[in-house]
Amino acid sequence: MKARIPVLLGLVAAAISLAGPAQVSAQPRKDSVVLAMTLEPPGLDPTSGAAAAIAEITLYNIFETLTKVNEDGNVSPLLAESWTISQDLKTYTFKLRQGLRFQNGEPFSSASVKYSFERAAAEKSTNKDKRTFSGMTKIDTPDANTVAITLKQTNPDFLFVLGQATSIIVEPKSAETNATQPVGTGPYRLASWAKGSSVTLQKWDGFRDPASIRIPRASFRFISDPAAQVASLLSGDVDAFPRVSAARSLAQFRSDPRFQVLVGGSRAKTIVAINNKKKPLDDVRVRRAIAAAIDRKAVIEGAADGFGVPIGSHYVPGAFGYVDLTGVNAFNPDRAKALLKEAGITGPLELSLVLPPTPYARQGGEVVAAQLAKVGIVAKIQNVEWAQWLSGVYKNMAYDLSIISHVEPFDLGNYARKGYYWGYESARFNEIFDKINSTGNDADRARLIGDAQRLIAEDSPNVFLYQPQWITVASAKLKGLWKDVPLFANDLSALRWE
Repeated sequence: MKARIPVLLGLVAAAISLAGPAQVSAQPRKDSVVLAMTLEPPGLDPTSGAAAAIAEITLYNIFETLTKVNEDGNVSPLLAESWTISQDLKTYTFKLRQGLRFQNGEPFSSASVKYSFERAAAEKSTNKDKRTFSGMTKIDTPDANTVAITLKQTNPDFLFVLGQATSIIVEPKSAETNATQPVGTGPYRLASWAKGSSVTLQKWDGFRDPASIRIPRASFRFISDPAAQVASLLSGDVDAFPRVSAARSLAQFRSDPRFQVLVGGSRAKTIVAINNKKKPLDDVRVRRAIAAAIDRKAVIEGAADGFGVPIGSHYVPGAFGYVDLTGVNAFNPDRAKALLKEAGITGPLELSLVLPPTPYARQGGEVVAAQLAKVGIVAKIQNVEWAQWLSGVYKNMAYDLSIISHVEPFDLGNYARKGYYWGYESARFNEIFDKINSTGNDADRARLIGDAQRLIAEDSPNVFLYQPQWITVASAKLKGLWKDVPLFANDLSALRWE
């Protein structure tokens, strides 16, 4: 275990003498921070994998993007100092910061941006937002400090998307090894990675404003067990645990002056993912039956200890164009049984329920399996590690059902992705989604987003459970942590010790 700087629990006693007042040693300022995460990332390149844990370590720390998404969801400049948008809303011209270098010494320029986005759109790209980059018809670099991106269709969320981890700017010579030896323009560099235990980042002295970085060293520890998560905080081994599974211990933390507790909103969607390509799950009646058999409120209590809001489609309250569709496929076991009978399911239907190691999935899986059993569906739970889930479920579609949180803010487009892991294909949805991206009028766009939500609610490609409310528990003296979570990131440059 990494050595920790001791915290003084009280004033150092000093001998009183007639010669003068007692001298008290000053407490040294901490120069490191330990954060914890539930999952260990499979690699450190967010352009090559779907795991949100990659961005939790690397986004805005090692790698940077043209824009930066802030806690309130607003976008500010990062590698781009400013931008202009053409009248037809399709061309974005960015003025870049000058004089920057990557951590391997290579210069940052418009050529770096062009390379990064063309790489993300390439045929062999595994970038999960490949569709975004494929939608760039032209990337012009009139000079080293200017890049102009022209889109096939308008995208009102484009500046936000450019602040996500999949839009990092990479250095060509190091791009292929970023998963293990990440090289970016950010304020931190990789110091070490103890597989199965922790990743440590060290302040990079070549950063453009090194004096602004107040914590020189940061470690991320991987702790999946909820009880161990709580213990790590109480013992002081961990300074902050964003998105911790500590709902049942909140009263204890709130009453302890050593800690701060932040409960914030998210744009995540927790779902029961369904493999639409497998029989009989290719029958919409069977998928609707699964949805009708599940009580969302009971799942929220069991999986998230009450910290969630029910949803009826792949969209969350508070998002632009949200429609409340929780009445579609509402909890109704009798209807579930009738739908199964109508689909020709007469005996027990046996399905696999493959669960990743996150506590919400493991706990929620028990609730879901018990509810499905009441309508004649036997969900056989298979607990797998994260790497197995990514390869088996996400990559190879080797599953019937799973439970997962999709944390990306703008991911309705996943339902238009051919070959995506839940296997949903709908020409009607693709048509609606194309219109969403080509519509500049807010009222029309909101209506179309509503249409998209309604269609997937009716088609039931997945069971839409709830919008999580994320909990962060941290030392009361650590400042700069996010409460609300528009995307998964831990911006170390904002942290400081009081």
